[in-house]
Amino acid sequence: MSTLRTALTELVGVQHPVVQTGMGWVAGPRLVAGTANAGGLGILASATMTYTELESAIAKTKTLTDKPFGVNIRADASDAPHRIDLLIRESVRVASFALAPKQELIAKLKAAGVVVIPSIGAAKHAKKVASWGADAVIVQGGEGGGHTGPVATTLLLPSVLDAVDIPVVAAGGFYDGRGLAAALAYGAAGVAMGTRFLLTQESTVPDSVKHEYLARGLQDTTVSRKVDGMPHRVLNTDLVNSLEHSGNMRGLVAAAHNASKFKAMTGMKWSTLVKDGLAMKKSSDRTWQQIIMAANTPMLLKAGLVEGNTHAGVLASGQVVGLLDDLPTCKNLIDGIVADAIKRIDVLGALRA
Repeated sequence: MSTLRTALTELVGVQHPVVQTGMGWVAGPRLVAGTANAGGLGILASATMTYTELESAIAKTKTLTDKPFGVNIRADASDAPHRIDLLIRESVRVASFALAPKQELIAKLKAAGVVVIPSIGAAKHAKKVASWGADAVIVQGGEGGGHTGPVATTLLLPSVLDAVDIPVVAAGGFYDGRGLAAALAYGAAGVAMGTRFLLTQESTVPDSVKHEYLARGLQDTTVSRKVDGMPHRVLNTDLVNSLEHSGNMRGLVAAAHNASKFKAMTGMKWSTLVKDGLAMKKSSDRTWQQIIMAANTPMLLKAGLVEGNTHAGVLASGQVVGLLDDLPTCKNLIDGIVADAIKRIDVLGALRA
């Protein structure tokens, strides 16, 4: 099939300018390898993994694909330097970050030949990481799922493109060839998608939960601050509605309970959790209440996306969920998106004539 050569495909060495984002509890070896084998860039989500689990996930992914893939790392995690050493040792192609990594970490990765792609939410953040040596950025507009901002992709994307001269990958609201063609027309080097890849055959999310997503419409997501204190786009559920109408004290009590469960699940020491909280506070503008509530996120997402308990968990989702009605393979998804984008670009070219 025909392909689209962009700054992203050249930088990373993938066939197609399509990225599968590092969704916690969702982006494991099967989905990442499925994306990579289909010609896109798959990114492992390590924030919900212990170091040992990440080590195993990388090894498993390498048995499933010989194509380039990435790992998403929490830049403020206390063991981030050790995880970066792991990526270098295992020759992982891309290091992705939800928060801006320190300048010295970027330099260390680049010196080892690892491509550094932070996710950012504003032009000023893109300029900062570009000045530190980041190779590219992913910019997510407010339509996107999970932690998100207030500005739509159609406004945020051009502002970032005007601010930096490194490749920019557009996220938030993308799911088909029209979106890819539009992003390329703006000047982006590709698109990144979360919800669309969550709803594929390679995704390990329980089928019952996938069908819960497929039954939703365009108005069925909400941006809540009651999940973890930060704007978080999720599906409307009874739990989310309950959280939205609850007081701050209930959220703090739930967070403390979930922090204890997260500690037990990961084997982390309380001192490590406290150290991570201090690092999070230092690297962001979050209040202490928001830091404490951050413990809600991994456990509430795990209940919904791993255990299939939609009554006790939250389901991160982009607004695009209301436009999805199928569960394709990663190959069928990516092939279809790229083929459709090429057709639409050709049609635009004919308009000039």
